[in-house]
Amino acid sequence: MTASYAPKPLMPLDEALQRLREAVQSHVAGLPGGQGVPTESVDSFEALGRVLASDVVSPVDVPPLDNSAMDGYAVRCADLPTDGLVLPQTQRIAAGQLGDRLAPGSCARIFTGAPVPQGADAVIMQEQTALDAAGVCFLNAPRLGQNIRRQGEDIAIGAKVLSRGLRLAPAALGVAASVGASELTVYRRPRVAVLTTGNELVMPGQSLPPGAIYNSNRHTLRGLIQAAGADCVDLGIVPDDLAATRDMLRRAAQTHDLILTSGGVSVGEEDHLKAAVQAEGELNFWQLAIKPGKPFVFGRLHRALAAGAGSASHALYMGLPGNPSASFVTFLLLVRPVLGLLSGEPWSAPRSTALRADFDWPRADKRREFVRVRRNADGGVSLFPHQGSGVLSSAVWADGLVDLAAGQTVQRGDVVSFLPLSECLQPASTQCQLEP
Repeated sequence: MTASYAPKPLMPLDEALQRLREAVQSHVAGLPGGQGVPTESVDSFEALGRVLASDVVSPVDVPPLDNSAMDGYAVRCADLPTDGLVLPQTQRIAAGQLGDRLAPGSCARIFTGAPVPQGADAVIMQEQTALDAAGVCFLNAPRLGQNIRRQGEDIAIGAKVLSRGLRLAPAALGVAASVGASELTVYRRPRVAVLTTGNELVMPGQSLPPGAIYNSNRHTLRGLIQAAGADCVDLGIVPDDLAATRDMLRRAAQTHDLILTSGGVSVGEEDHLKAAVQAEGELNFWQLAIKPGKPFVFGRLHRALAAGAGSASHALYMGLPGNPSASFVTFLLLVRPVLGLLSGEPWSAPRSTALRADFDWPRADKRREFVRVRRNADGGVSLFPHQGSGVLSSAVWADGLVDLAAGQTVQRGDVVSFLPLSECLQPASTQCQLEP
């Protein structure tokens, strides 16, 4: 009698994402102190890419005083009811100086950013003036409030200007500086260890013996981790050996929040990572119904008791496929949102856009597919001609992925779901907001 083998159904991506979210949120909630991701204070000048751990509330008005938006002349509108009138200049006010109260029937030379003197209610730009012996001739009559930036016009005192959970971009740092924040409370960066597996891998710069390939995943994953705002520690290449793999995972788990691997998670006799994770921790799920990226693994690795003080009792583990494009795509879809949670961001998924397909895709797959595409000048998306999971050049050429449901075919002109790579790399987090 011949034994039959029924393969376990592959897990849908949405289910995998939900399980990831729940597991990582539980992990974060269980960190020592029960306060979630640890925080630290950093100089606001050095806070680019960090995630705010507390709101920033302005202690000042921005601008702090009414000031001039132009180089020109501060005037009283009542003194210039018609075009072509002349007023004597009685003072000169530069940025950073306070002028005297403007006397009726006079004007003040003023420069951009300088405080508007009391009594003035408009600024006329210098291009609308002419000088003569009697003073300044104003070619156009002013409007009330013309070219004046009002106190608190940008930010009012007491306004919440940056919200907890915001990843700090350059403009956000400028806002923090504008309200006088010299330091910001941010979440600690997650510590991610990366290791790659495979006896066939060699590093760039080394000779390439027969049967060997250069290790591209090591470079790609390190760059993706850094782009996500995490600290990356490269642990090098692990040979295809169960004992060596277990030892490396055991040691990496002691000092890192997440261990990320590429390769060694499929079903071959030389794929030891799944067994190593089961021996050193727990396997949450394995194999997804996506293409590329089927052999994705998620679990956790136990830590020795000595490492328990000041840290969680386990580290998270995510195993990516070894094929470069599959590793790239699964990082964007699955690892990036996890790094967001570990960084203190809310869970966030990339936002898709409906675009026209300028390609045919007649060969539907049983799995959900993510194909590499690029927006074109005609407003549609073009397909990279080689979609193999080992074709990393497709990820350089592409600026997005088209998300195809299981069994979906595409005809030229169909509307498809487009995921910009920029959204996958930096999903939108809590936005800057102003509140009274």
